[in-house]
Amino acid sequence: MIILEAAKIHKSYGSKLNKQEVLKGIDLHINQGEFVSIMGPSGSGKTTLLNVLSSIDQVSEGSIKIQGKEITNMKEKQLAEFRKKHLGFIFQEYNLLDTLTVKENVLLPLSVAKVSRKAAEKLFTDLANELGIYEIKDKYPNEISGGQKQRTSAARAFIHEPSVIFADEPTGALDSKSASDLLNKLAYLNQNRNATIAMVTHDPTAASFSSRVIFIKDGRIYTQLRKGDQSRRSFFQDIMKTQGVLGGVHHESK
Repeated sequence: MIILEAAKIHKSYGSKLNKQEVLKGIDLHINQGEFVSIMGPSGSGKTTLLNVLSSIDQVSEGSIKIQGKEITNMKEKQLAEFRKKHLGFIFQEYNLLDTLTVKENVLLPLSVAKVSRKAAEKLFTDLANELGIYEIKDKYPNEISGGQKQRTSAARAFIHEPSVIFADEPTGALDSKSASDLLNKLAYLNQNRNATIAMVTHDPTAASFSSRVIFIKDGRIYTQLRKGDQSRRSFFQDIMKTQGVLGGVHHESK
């Protein structure tokens, strides 16, 4: 079942006299339960693509449907309601509220939904145990490590069981062990909760945890790799080869 479908996506910045076309007619779809990584060289448009797919930014032209609903022509109020119910976000810099505990941060998306306290408590307990943050539930963000902050951010993204979770360089601020811990948890939730994840990453190790990698070059889809039955190590090597052909992948601001 297709959860996200994008057709002929264009995104430009600037005026007619000084126009920069970042996305140049991208078509893609993501199925329910897929874990998809988006990679590409600096300036390729991968973060811009994630931003328009997740409704953070608007397309200049084209169609994006999530759960069969066209989001590109929604009014801001409609879009805000749609985000609350259907979308989850994991950002590189965590975006946690310092004045709230781990548990309170995670439960934020449920505070705007009609979920009973008992149901919310069970959702939190199950997810916090799966992500290894239950023991720190009463601590504040300044009292926990970067890896724990990002797992808290992930729990907040998953708690309301959204249609799609968008992750923007989720391991970018983490050391290798914390990054590996987070990716293992995301892969676990993807498989055991049938969660749909779309992740932008510059890191082939991170991408090897996904089931499909979409490579972007110059605002277009260059190629795609599917993991299939191969091992993560083998998939990593395939990703590295493709990355080499693309001329390397680095951090980017857009």
